[in-house]
Amino acid sequence: MDDWKRCLGVFAAAVLLLAMPADARRVKRGGAKNPVRQAACVAECDTVRNLIYMIGDGMGLAHVTMLQIAEGYDNPVSFMRAENVALIKSYSRNNRVTDSAAAGTALATGHKTNNSMLGVLPDSTAVESMMAKAVRRGMATGLVVTCYLPHATPGAFYAHQVYRRTLEPIAEQLVESGVDVAFGGGKRYFTARRADGTTLVDRLRTKGYRVIDTLAAADTITSGKVVGLFASKHMPYAHKGRGDYLPRAVGKALEILSNDAAERDEGFMLVVEGSMIDYVSHRNDSEGILAEMRDFDRAVRVAMEYVDAHPGTLLVVTADHETGGLTLPSGNADFTKSESGVLYKYGSKSHTAVMVPVYLYGTGAERINGVMENSDLANRLMEILELE
Repeated sequence: MDDWKRCLGVFAAAVLLLAMPADARRVKRGGAKNPVRQAACVAECDTVRNLIYMIGDGMGLAHVTMLQIAEGYDNPVSFMRAENVALIKSYSRNNRVTDSAAAGTALATGHKTNNSMLGVLPDSTAVESMMAKAVRRGMATGLVVTCYLPHATPGAFYAHQVYRRTLEPIAEQLVESGVDVAFGGGKRYFTARRADGTTLVDRLRTKGYRVIDTLAAADTITSGKVVGLFASKHMPYAHKGRGDYLPRAVGKALEILSNDAAERDEGFMLVVEGSMIDYVSHRNDSEGILAEMRDFDRAVRVAMEYVDAHPGTLLVVTADHETGGLTLPSGNADFTKSESGVLYKYGSKSHTAVMVPVYLYGTGAERINGVMENSDLANRLMEILELE
């Protein structure tokens, strides 16, 4: 009955808002907001039930700007719809330039650690991630990546290993994690025969998971536990055959998790990684970066559409670190020219120490501000979700 009343209140608020004159509906604070979602939020207050946490691996501010320029300022990318922004410092506990394991651990657990360490403190003590806390509370949880599932960033949300490249134990920890939905690559780590003759796919099935090897196989799946293993290792690059996998996988994961959460009367947490932005940035591959950024942008747009239709959902888009030292200088030093072009220049083929952006959208977007540690972002999100 309470849910029925809440839905009725949301509908009534939306109808009242749309009946107002256009001037009365105009949003005064920053960012172009969806008027129906604003009205619905009146009924939902400021409670955040669902978190969509999207991480562009290696994505710095210049990567976002590169996409914005390439798409044209009259055709804004999804990031430009952010209702609030912040900056995070990416350094690890033992290095001013982080790797993905240490940065992922900070973003997942609220604790900084040493490079190459995953889900543990520098003294090897395991620390619980926000996803593990969400599982413990009964929330629906999911992972969607374009790399292999036991990779550093996704692994930080469910695994505890002193060294990030112990991939078989990390894969085993995913099986035991309780995560409801996992889409990505890494089939080889789950189909390899163990000493007892079984595979991790066998163990997943005994735990009630449906295990699929194509995203199309998920078309008829609308709820429950599912693991999609769509490549032996990494998924293909965006400009070499991956197609629309990432935005479709995000949409399907949101459908499944939303239904599971409703059945449990709880919220959900979905972690998405645009994993291959990092790989093409290591190669200073401008064409590849633009393709990966366009793909990630499409996935962010899917998430924003979900947020617009579901009050109580917070979308956070950030990065673990910047890769490539990308800069966008003028093509000509003579600034009297009307247009000098923009060049793509790189300072490194590795990670860099620069801060990375945080884009926030939806319920609670105004509650994270300023310049902070990457670990503080995670702690703030856990506080907002009331995860203990």
